[in-house]
Amino acid sequence: MKTSSKTLAQTLNQEHVAGLVCTAPFIIGLFGFLLIPMGMSLYYSLCNYSVLSTPTFAGLKNYINAFTADPLFWTSMRVTFFFALVSVPLRLLFALIVALLLQKTSKANAFYRAAYYLPSIIGGSVAVSILWKRMFATDGVINQILGTNYPFLGNTRTAIWTLILLSIWQFGSSMLIFLSALKQIPTSLYEAAKIDGANKPRTFFKITLPLLTPTIFFNLVMQMINGFLAFTQCYIITQGKPMNSTLFYTVYMYQQSFEFYNTGYGAALAWIMLLVIGTITAILFATKKFWVYEGGI
Repeated sequence: MKTSSKTLAQTLNQEHVAGLVCTAPFIIGLFGFLLIPMGMSLYYSLCNYSVLSTPTFAGLKNYINAFTADPLFWTSMRVTFFFALVSVPLRLLFALIVALLLQKTSKANAFYRAAYYLPSIIGGSVAVSILWKRMFATDGVINQILGTNYPFLGNTRTAIWTLILLSIWQFGSSMLIFLSALKQIPTSLYEAAKIDGANKPRTFFKITLPLLTPTIFFNLVMQMINGFLAFTQCYIITQGKPMNSTLFYTVYMYQQSFEFYNTGYGAALAWIMLLVIGTITAILFATKKFWVYEGGI
């Protein structure tokens, strides 16, 4: 009996050690790359601090300055809201349209899916941003096609739209999620609707769209977060120019932290954006019950 209890204890101990070894990479990564940096960022946001100096506690000074003494804070916030609220719905719309077109079984569907998904993989890269910048330059391919010499990136009214177009072009990931959701809708529902005499528009708005609302909600939340955190496109293509008309919040935060060496203020800006994203996400979840169908199929 004692031998059996000892063997059981050894087995449990071995399983405990094995569990710790397997979870160690995640635990180390969670604390080393997320929780500890977040704690340091929160502390720095309450300090007067640059990379070259010792942090000195300043309370809520950085937060107060952001809201009361920094006009570029409000400019970057306005530009970011405009970018996210325009680009995200358009991206989801294009993703849904393409998913509906690819819903039919075809030998070429695999190629089209890969082709439409590819921009989502490389769309956030530096190389694509440089290519996009050259396309919309005064001597770029867009002006050559139009036969003009228009400064798309140098005009305050059009520069932001070049970044929005690049964001819309990256609809591949949402498209694949929509396509997967469309395949989960039972064909029997469409057959019943056809027997009842429903046309395609009515079928779409009465069957397809309601059953897609959970997927639309998921894509909306994820893409809205990505929209508010967009960085590479702006930093590479415009760097906030002309006249701060494309100054994304993340780019301004980066400039304050690493170009102007206001690291404490940059950390405060990061926490403000975290609260903004959290608030928007909470609002989306609060309104979910009014338009998302959760009755099951």
